[in-house]
Parts: sequence; C-alpha cells; structure tokens
Amino acid sequence: MTFIDRDYIARQREWSHRTFGPGARTQGIVEHIGKELQEIGWSPYDIMEWVDVIILALDGAWRSGYEPEEILSALHEKQAINFARQWPDWRGNEDRAIEHIR
Repeated sequence: MTFIDRDYIARQREWSHRTFGPGARTQGIVEHIGKELQEIGWSPYDIMEWVDVIILALDGAWRSGYEPEEILSALHEKQAINFARQWPDWRGNEDRAIEHIR
C-alpha cells in the first residue's frame, strides 16, 4: 500500500469537509498555498511545509469535483507525461524554474 492512495484521499476529504465546510473554496486554497510557498522559501528543508502544499493541492482537487480515484489517475497520467517530455540541461539553472522543451 502506498501512502497516498484512495483511502488516504477519502479520509482527507472527509476531514476537510467536516473542518472547513463544503464548496470549492478555490480562492482560499490558492491563498493558503501561497502562504505555504512563502514558508518553504524561509525553510526550504522543512518537509512539513512541502507536505502542506501537497495536502492543499489534494483538497483543491476534490473540491473541484474529482473523486479520489480520478485524482490518483491524474497523478499517474501527469507523471507519465512529464517522463515523456524533453527537458533542457539543468546545469546553470539550479535556482530557476525549468520548463520542458516545447
């Protein structure tokens, strides 16, 4: 069993719905992700800050109407897409965003 599986997402969804209420809450989630990204900037080696972003992203996905199985499927699909893309040489760009070659 992997950590992020259908049951994990379902438990997170139930807790979030109970704790923060229903609805998309998109603006609030985006705002919260922005704050977490700032905290990562201050403490880039703090795993809990990175995980906060992952949890918020999962929250945004289910609140956008996706079921746990669809979220997992999209994760696998997007990873396969990224693996198949061509990427520029990362050397010299260690602190810059690296986009795939279009």
